[in-house]
Amino acid sequence: MSSSTKIYFVIANLAGVMLMVSAGCESAAGRRTKQVDLYLDAVMLTELNQKELAIEKLNEAVTADNRFLPAFSMLGQIYADSNDYEKSAAAYEKATQLNKWSFKDHFNLGRVYQNMKEFGKAAIAYARACEIDAKHLDAHINAAKCFLEVKDYDRALTFSQLAEQIDPNAARVQMLLADIYQARNDYEGLTQSLERALKTDANNPKIMTTLVDAYLKTRRYKPAKDLLLSLAQIEPDNGTVYQNLGYCYLKLNDADGAIDSYSEAININARDWQARKGLGTAYILKANEEDNPQLRLKAVQQWKMSLAINPDQPNWGTLLKLIEKYSKQE
Repeated sequence: MSSSTKIYFVIANLAGVMLMVSAGCESAAGRRTKQVDLYLDAVMLTELNQKELAIEKLNEAVTADNRFLPAFSMLGQIYADSNDYEKSAAAYEKATQLNKWSFKDHFNLGRVYQNMKEFGKAAIAYARACEIDAKHLDAHINAAKCFLEVKDYDRALTFSQLAEQIDPNAARVQMLLADIYQARNDYEGLTQSLERALKTDANNPKIMTTLVDAYLKTRRYKPAKDLLLSLAQIEPDNGTVYQNLGYCYLKLNDADGAIDSYSEAININARDWQARKGLGTAYILKANEEDNPQLRLKAVQQWKMSLAINPDQPNWGTLLKLIEKYSKQE
């Protein structure tokens, strides 16, 4: 089908719709003829990518009838496409005032305000869209995101839980829930959401990394270690993975595992001062197990290298004392 034929059918269909809308009586239809004609002209001009001329037609239509809903909706869309969000928001605001039950206008108004980073207004618009269509997933997700932005965690949680009811298997919903639980310092909820997300989107490095952080914060070192081992298969050049893996092995009193993991992190990045600090601690753990002075010497060497790389690291004073302590034992 040619472009001109497509335009013809679009105009024909819209004309039918507009005539039905204005078919209350002959006089009403007569009064609406000009606005309908201008609107259809704007549709054709938009299809031809002549948006400025389309805007002129639409503005003329709403000047003739400031309650002509389709023109305001279309103005909102054209301005949004042109990134003129202030004018788009004004047009959609008018459209939502004229029809409080227009899901599309409320949803688009929310999207425009979200682009403007006016998250409070966006949240209200999306929430109204959710009232109109209780099964629309994106409306609920966006409402939750905007309420999260304004730190209204209770309503953010409400809309994200409603989104979860709409699609329990959507990983993005679980990640959104995780963000909300993290903002509320609810690490149990955070962990559960991330575990559900991983079931529906297995081997996703972002989900795995966030879940590892949650496990570490709740001192669940065994599941953190297991997840890090899987993550290392996916991202073998990620030094942070091995650094965290070394930390887990330390907490699980596995000196050999810690030494291997920290050493791998250093192979990836020789200036990883945290890995060198951890490696020194792992050497001390094993040295104490075996009463091995050579391992204590290795520990001191790694700690010194860590301080040389980052002399202002946290707890540097404590590390100096450990270096002094174990140096005297040699």
